Amino acid sequence: MNKIEQKHATAEHVEKSSLSNEELSSHSAPSPQTRVVKSPAERRFVKKLNWTVLPFVWFIVFIQFADKSALSVSNVLGMLVDTNTTPKQYGLLGSLFYVGYILFQIPNSYLIQRVPISKYLGTLLILWGISVGCNALCQNFAQLLACRLLLGLFEAGTYPCLYIIINSMYRRQEQSATYGFLWMSNGSGTIFSVLISYGIANISNTHGIALWRWGSIIFGILTVIIGILTFFFFADTPHSKWLRLTEEEKEIVEMRIQDNSVVRKREVLVSQYWECFKEPRYYLVALAAFANNLSNGGLVVFSTPFVHTLGFTPMQAILLQMPSATITVIFCFLSVMLHRKTNSYVIVSAVCSGIAMIGCILLASLPHTSIKLLGYYLAWGYNGSYIMLLSLVGSNVSGYSKKIWYNGTIMIAYCIGNLIGPLVMVDQEAPVYRSGMITFVAGNFVVFLCIAFISFLSARVNKKRMAHGPVGTTDAHLNLTDRQDENFIYKL
Repeated sequence: MNKIEQKHATAEHVEKSSLSNEELSSHSAPSPQTRVVKSPAERRFVKKLNWTVLPFVWFIVFIQFADKSALSVSNVLGMLVDTNTTPKQYGLLGSLFYVGYILFQIPNSYLIQRVPISKYLGTLLILWGISVGCNALCQNFAQLLACRLLLGLFEAGTYPCLYIIINSMYRRQEQSATYGFLWMSNGSGTIFSVLISYGIANISNTHGIALWRWGSIIFGILTVIIGILTFFFFADTPHSKWLRLTEEEKEIVEMRIQDNSVVRKREVLVSQYWECFKEPRYYLVALAAFANNLSNGGLVVFSTPFVHTLGFTPMQAILLQMPSATITVIFCFLSVMLHRKTNSYVIVSAVCSGIAMIGCILLASLPHTSIKLLGYYLAWGYNGSYIMLLSLVGSNVSGYSKKIWYNGTIMIAYCIGNLIGPLVMVDQEAPVYRSGMITFVAGNFVVFLCIAFISFLSARVNKKRMAHGPVGTTDAHLNLTDRQDENFIYKL
């Protein structure tokens, strides 16, 4: 098929479907901001899709965040003393985890395209569950370091797998809400992990096993169980047998695929990788992901010990992670609702980044007492900005290999930000960490600037493509990138 035919082709099986003309036109909206009005049949399908897919998303994200935050809880339960680990080495434990993440991203981008995602992700979960369990056996810093590196390697594929599942199963207009749910799973997962950790901390008979080791044992077992369930039962494609599609739903799925422009392809197109490097947007996305996760790295690793220094007991410090997790869920929810109202990534990121900046300023300037909890909770507003960044990429990058490469790059930037975040919390400034807070303020501002400039570049392309009237449609099965497809209109 030549380039002209590709550009103007439409999906053969969509043309032959029995859907109404109104339904068939829903994926060819004349404006990037137009919202599709779903038929009752599609709304029923989306409800079934949500109940089939999202519980797995919640459990996977919950256990991943629980495994990461377990390090923070272990800190106040005596891990440093038992393993002769210094506070400086503790910071390295938080950072080295993300070295494993970075090392695995390039092979991960290849494997996602070549291996069934449910089998691949389930295997990774089982392996990282074993790594978490082995953490309970550690007797010194070197052993802790090895377990954290392995944990980073095995967890590295999680988010890219979930991102591509969301990209391929949900309409472009639905993705901000779905990413919001994914990120809310972090917060709600933290609440459950805190309750579990608090229960562990109050075990009366530990059978001679230190309390912090029990956390690794319990979370390791839970992770392996979730991995087994994911391997066998996770619906990872729009045509999965677990969705039990009717003939009508198969047509609806095809229509939705044409809308989100994502079709699973086993062939790796290196040309789509190279296209990423030619786009200014690619570097802006990477910079925004890096800047956003400076806060994430610092606040997550130091969360429990930081709250402990505000005058709370270790048990209170653990419980006070629940309000911060609740605040995270609220910020995620509000960012999704605000995006639904405004249809603007820029406005939502401005609000969320602004709130996070205020929180970090308060942390840097307020007296080091319980009043700082206000700033600490506001600082988690960066989660809303990150949802917008993920949604922006999910909705505006097409071409299967290109989308996977973008997702992998986000994860590398995510890792570098999380790796550096704890390091800017320098020991000499403990427990205030003023330099770290100022760094986080700057990072949140950079996120807003990047998203604003990406939207500006996208709007300029939209204007050029729409200059000659309404755009046409292109068959998503052709696997064209958003640059190759002159009919692709970016969401702003």
